[in-house]
Amino acid sequence: MRFAAPVAISMLLIAGLASPASAITNGSPDGNDHPSVGALIADQPYPDGTWSYCTGTLISPTVFLTAAHCRKGKKGTARVTFASHYTRGDAVYTGRYLPDERYDADADRYDMAVVVFDSPIPGIRPAHLPPAGLLARMRADGSLKDATFTPVGYGSLNPSKAKRKMKFTYTDTRSRTSISYEGLTHMWLKLRPEGDDGGTCYGDSGGPNFLGDTDLLVATTISGDDDACKTTNFDYRLDSSPAREFLARFVALP
Repeated sequence: MRFAAPVAISMLLIAGLASPASAITNGSPDGNDHPSVGALIADQPYPDGTWSYCTGTLISPTVFLTAAHCRKGKKGTARVTFASHYTRGDAVYTGRYLPDERYDADADRYDMAVVVFDSPIPGIRPAHLPPAGLLARMRADGSLKDATFTPVGYGSLNPSKAKRKMKFTYTDTRSRTSISYEGLTHMWLKLRPEGDDGGTCYGDSGGPNFLGDTDLLVATTISGDDDACKTTNFDYRLDSSPAREFLARFVALP
């Protein structure tokens, strides 16, 4: 199993347990549509021969945003690729892995981390971050309920059940889909697959949710509501005060 949030989001948010999020379901290969989105790469391949275990987004030439729960043990570094389909030998950049010190694995709050590189990543334009309170203003003016979002990630493809166990397929490929608005709390953006919409699953953790077809990164993928990756996605708001307090240490905010 790839990296995923180790516990459920608070029962105050959802009824029942939330399972960790990680991969794009019912999506399509992203190609070069979102070059700022990269994958965290393990030091050794997994048994299926693949390498990626979490997703993230370049938010400045030297700063890559991902999830705190994606940390491998107590390692202080992480390896990142921006290849749309990673194969051994593709460019990998190593940086310092710095999680939000407020992160509590027992509550899912403050589930943010950055990878800071010593030198700028060449040839990639970083994604844009939202201004403070953007999603709350969209809810107030009525535009949020009709908004669509684009999650992007390297996680598992559509999971299937075999002998009472879920089977997850990984390809080290950056994928994308479209997803709809469901709800908003102080820290979380809740999104739902609807109709032909896809969602996130194991391996997409830390990855972006862009507003529509823009490069405006409004939330990061953290968790989901079921092991089959077919229901509500829980995403950490980047326009919230807690998120901005952490991000402001590394990048200039709008």
